[in-house]
Amino acid sequence: MSSEGSDSAERRAGWARAGQYDTTHLGGSRRTARRAYEDLPSVPHEPIPGRALATRRAVMDIVRAATLGSYGVAGFAGGPVERALAFLEGRPPGLHVDVAQGELAIRLDLRVAYGLPVAEVARQVESAIRYGVRRAVGREVDSLQIRVGGLNTPPGTPPPARHPSPGPGSSDLADSGTDVA
Repeated sequence: MSSEGSDSAERRAGWARAGQYDTTHLGGSRRTARRAYEDLPSVPHEPIPGRALATRRAVMDIVRAATLGSYGVAGFAGGPVERALAFLEGRPPGLHVDVAQGELAIRLDLRVAYGLPVAEVARQVESAIRYGVRRAVGREVDSLQIRVGGLNTPPGTPPPARHPSPGPGSSDLADSGTDVA
């Protein structure tokens, strides 16, 4: 072996030990490597005409992620029959995505954390789902139904008791002096 060949091998080994790596070197000089890199085809910037297809399962995953990522959502609701049907269909219980006749319909059955305004949580879930589907699939949700099927209370606290609200009775109107016809 010539002294030139061993000299360059030692130099390369020294670079590797020093933490210097030349990954863009394609053979020849660095200038040749740069030209070879610039000649590689790049990703086109214009949209390519064609058609994209998003499956029902993909839309379901988008909706599930948007729903569970919303503040105040404790999970999907559903009884034992709903859970069994969902398991057989391979979907989360309480989540239904229907694509029929070109319309995208979504039905949700949610559990909400106790103590939060249910209407506000539902508004946030609706906004997150519409944004997520529009951004990922590129189309609008035609129908979105959200049903709150239960409240999650923190562990160790009893569920809230139901107190009937005392409304005005007939004797209350009579005692107030109001003339009722």
